Amino acid sequence: MAAQVFIHNKVFVPFISAEAIGQRIAEIGAKINENYAGKSPLLIGILNGSFIFAADLFRELTIDAEISFVKLASYAGTATTGQVVTAIGLKENIEGRHVIIVEDIIDTGKTLSSFLPELHKMRPASVKIATLLTKPDALKYPVAADYCAFEIENKFVVGYGLDYDGLGRNLPALFILKDRNDDKINATI
Repeated sequence: MAAQVFIHNKVFVPFISAEAIGQRIAEIGAKINENYAGKSPLLIGILNGSFIFAADLFRELTIDAEISFVKLASYAGTATTGQVVTAIGLKENIEGRHVIIVEDIIDTGKTLSSFLPELHKMRPASVKIATLLTKPDALKYPVAADYCAFEIENKFVVGYGLDYDGLGRNLPALFILKDRNDDKINATI
């Protein structure tokens, strides 16, 4: 893993390795395989950030399952805008289906708190949430993940699908924004 990366005008340092991410995704996939045996769930990835996590998680499934995507956004730069915008909607009929929302990060919870009521109107059999990251200290809305790879502090991260103004999604590991006051961040997992 690189010692640090520069994206736009910011410095990011290693946070969670690709190997650690892969291990946690395998563990979550095994739990989903067990919990959804015989149920053929529909995974709904929230674009753009979840596309890598959703693909890797989907490949861990040995049960019958389908995947689709919706585009919801609430970020601009390194801060949430507070408004959720739906750009691409769900086309599948989910009535009576078991649905697993696949999210890259649950930060304030605003994105999912806006989307979940709309999803429940479509009368799925069940709705669960799988997320790569959660930030408990940032949570402002009552959203809880059923499957979570990592809980992290309220810091800005990039890589593995997460971006800073469009860049950094292609990094295979997670990097955290370096604080000017920190010489080292000892959070690498």
